[in-house]
Amino acid sequence: MTPPNGGDLLVELLRAHGTDTVFGVVSVHNLPLVEAVDRELRFVPVRHEAAAVNAADGYARATGRLGCALTSTGTGAGNAAGSLIESLSAGTSVLHITGQIDTPYLGLGRGFIHETKDQPAMLTAVSKHAATVRDAASAAEVLREAAAAALAAPGGPASVEWPIDLQYAEQTPGQLTSPAAAVAAPRPDAAALDEATALLAAARRPLIWAGGGATGARTELAELLALTGAGLLTSNSGRGSVPEDDERVVGNYASAPAGKALLAEADLLLSVGTHFRSNETHDYRLAVPDAHIQIDLDPAAPGRVYPAKHGLVGDAAAVLGELAARLRAVTPRTEAAWPERVRQARQEARAKQRHAIGPQAAICDAIRAHYPVGSVIARDVTIPSSTWGNRLLEITDPATNVFPRGGGIGQGLAMGIGAAVGRPEVPTVVIAGDGGLAVHLGELLTLAQERPRLTLLVFNDGGYGVLRNMQEAGGGQRHGVDLTTPDFFLLASSLGLPFHRISHADDADAVLREAAAADGPTVVEVDLAALGPMNVPFTPPVSVPTPKSPTGGAR
Repeated sequence: MTPPNGGDLLVELLRAHGTDTVFGVVSVHNLPLVEAVDRELRFVPVRHEAAAVNAADGYARATGRLGCALTSTGTGAGNAAGSLIESLSAGTSVLHITGQIDTPYLGLGRGFIHETKDQPAMLTAVSKHAATVRDAASAAEVLREAAAAALAAPGGPASVEWPIDLQYAEQTPGQLTSPAAAVAAPRPDAAALDEATALLAAARRPLIWAGGGATGARTELAELLALTGAGLLTSNSGRGSVPEDDERVVGNYASAPAGKALLAEADLLLSVGTHFRSNETHDYRLAVPDAHIQIDLDPAAPGRVYPAKHGLVGDAAAVLGELAARLRAVTPRTEAAWPERVRQARQEARAKQRHAIGPQAAICDAIRAHYPVGSVIARDVTIPSSTWGNRLLEITDPATNVFPRGGGIGQGLAMGIGAAVGRPEVPTVVIAGDGGLAVHLGELLTLAQERPRLTLLVFNDGGYGVLRNMQEAGGGQRHGVDLTTPDFFLLASSLGLPFHRISHADDADAVLREAAAADGPTVVEVDLAALGPMNVPFTPPVSVPTPKSPTGGAR
């Protein structure tokens, strides 16, 4: 028996937080950590450090627990940086532990294996919190503070670099047996709440816009909808705050024609925990009512994008609960016809999109028919995700709504693997394109090795379809968008993964029924050339500068 070391300390911390799985790449500079996790918990050996963080991110979103990723130092930590940016964008509670070279050689610039210049500065730039273990005695406190920072609302990644000699140093058991203490959120004062309540009660045509900050306030949000008769718009991150099969939920359609028309008719907007991202507001050109109440945990958020008549800083559940308690004592003045107008907008938005996506509607329907409502829908950045996956495919639980909020391509499969490991009782769906999947194609080996209940839907159009559509819509030639893709049947077969192909809308129901019932992974290729085009080609909602002629006018 060897004495307890840093690996045992990490296991103790993770157990205290209910984390049973860690994702990572083993290295000479994290070996004691990997050995302890693999011995005491579950270690999932992904094939790339970026995937380790993405998988830990997906695990955290799907379970509500602390995610954990282990990487090596230097290049390994650098590989993880992009995925840490995603975790930072999403506010996901991820603990990233990276190695570091032996303390006697730190900072000497001798070219020690895996050494890099100023790794803490890099980690600080892409993390909510970054720290270094400087001696064996401080390791427990560094880990405790990192976990607390990752979990403190609104969440985010906490990175810890840990020199290898200090990982091996002996540790005393029992230092980290309790979880990090919760940090109290600010609360708005009574006068501000009273003023906001008066504005809500007087509204005739109220709307609520729920962002990611509303997902922890589902009960309170549902009550406020009932009290006010408001309709609900959401950001992509806020989906499922109220189940999307509820006819009061217009959903992630604020920038669609039906959503814009509804916003133009509304006389009050209550926004809850949303960034009003550029791609969801037409680069902030989307008009919202002048009467705007904004709830956010970030004191800098109210009025940052749209003017806010009342900014209420605090936890969404607490603030919505206070407003609901006050509204119970008054009679809102909502127009009798307003709920029906909301329902019409919902139907119009969904019907228009359903027509636009053409044969892909059958795949959307089959997913919702055959996968439980508790199944995570992990979506990479690809046309099906950006159209119907992010909108038409109904989400009823925010924990099942997993997608790259920072917009980075190629992260979907690893996020789906993490989610599937965290929710083994139901199958997970990953929606990916052939271009995005190629970024981390090696994670197919992780899928084959770990064998979670996961359906990988690969929409194959031979390249980057979104950018191809943009170039063609602009009348230009294609540049950099056409890619060589593998034979997915041969690829899946080489890894022992069951394979199906959807070549016609009529194939979708039977294929996805079988995939959903499988007790392990399945690869499903959607042959977009055979399936046929969407009725309306998709181009992303981003602004592209218009070239000007030499005389100064637009060409």
